[in-house]
Amino acid sequence: MALPARWKDKIVPSDPSDEIMELQMGPSHPASHGTIKFNLKLDGERIVDCDVEVGFLHRGFEKMCEQGTWTQCFPYTDRLNYASPCINNVGFALAVERLLGIDTTERCKYVRLIMSEVSRIADHLTCLGMAAEEVGATTVAFYMLEAREFLYDLIEAVTGARVTVTWCRVGGVTHDLPADFTDRMKASFVCLDQVLGDCDKLLSRNRVFIDRMAGVGKLSKEEVISYGLSGPLLRAVGVSYDVRKAHPYLVYDRMEFEVPVGDRGDNYDRFNVRFQEMYQSKRIIEQALAALPEGPVTITDPKVVLPDKEKVYNSIEGLMNHFKLIMEGIHVPAGEVYQAVEGANGELGFYVVSDGSGRPYRVRVRPPCFLGMGALNKMLIGRMIPDIITTFGMINMIGGECDR
Repeated sequence: MALPARWKDKIVPSDPSDEIMELQMGPSHPASHGTIKFNLKLDGERIVDCDVEVGFLHRGFEKMCEQGTWTQCFPYTDRLNYASPCINNVGFALAVERLLGIDTTERCKYVRLIMSEVSRIADHLTCLGMAAEEVGATTVAFYMLEAREFLYDLIEAVTGARVTVTWCRVGGVTHDLPADFTDRMKASFVCLDQVLGDCDKLLSRNRVFIDRMAGVGKLSKEEVISYGLSGPLLRAVGVSYDVRKAHPYLVYDRMEFEVPVGDRGDNYDRFNVRFQEMYQSKRIIEQALAALPEGPVTITDPKVVLPDKEKVYNSIEGLMNHFKLIMEGIHVPAGEVYQAVEGANGELGFYVVSDGSGRPYRVRVRPPCFLGMGALNKMLIGRMIPDIITTFGMINMIGGECDR
């Protein structure tokens, strides 16, 4: 029986006498995160072409958000970049708050900023630790994961969870910083400084590491901009664009910090940009803790924030308020807004549309690593097969973000 017309161009066997070999790498591969497939064309071990399929995690973030209330979207944002979920929470909360025309309390802004930077450091430690592991530096990976554990303990102390935190709410956050947070943060920084110092000695002048990273995955400034890349991928070519500086949110405009940049646009520069950003995040946290104001971490608008349990259990007004917010959701005025924050991988944007009801009409996310995956082909052509691993690692692809 003849094949359907739609398959005629897809089932084309390779010519065994051709010098160019077609090879599928992944998704069942230790370095491809279980969903990524690289359709390679190879001349020996040199990459002639690489068609990247990001695959599916079947999470459906955008459509799931449109089925629930505005508050019910926060658990879904956790699962975008699950290495730094607090940043995802903050970005979505800011977008909805702009539609509502509300401003959170001063303490809430500082607390959100502090936890965002803690999450950024934890994300970079994860990315760089695994990048070191992939070139054989297992010791560095263990060191960085150990430092990350100290930060995860802090995140757990504040949010009650280590990874999927669901910590932010429209109008504030669920939990304030614990009383001993500053002391624990300082103790964690002592550990972090020691780990980063050791890793710097182990890697920065290591000949094997430099040979595997320097000059690999290189892109020009024009190419990076044309692909719409942001974050460390953009800053590695020397473009000093950071959402925290270009479009300040929360209280970033009150903080003094630098934006690390590279000049070659290769994997070594991307590694160093992320490495230096951890020191800048540490600097931001120290300033924010020193200026942290007193006060509540949530606004008191009953149309937005759930009432205290005491009011719910002891007054009909509190019970009705709670019931309507849970069942109907926050009634956000009709309109649309795009809100961007600086994620660990670059510009993380939320485009949300409200029709005036208690549920989002449309939610769209701009995931930074999704655009990075679009440029992977350009980074790899002409390189060797092992360079796929190091280049893919420096994009820091997170499946939850890439999934459509």
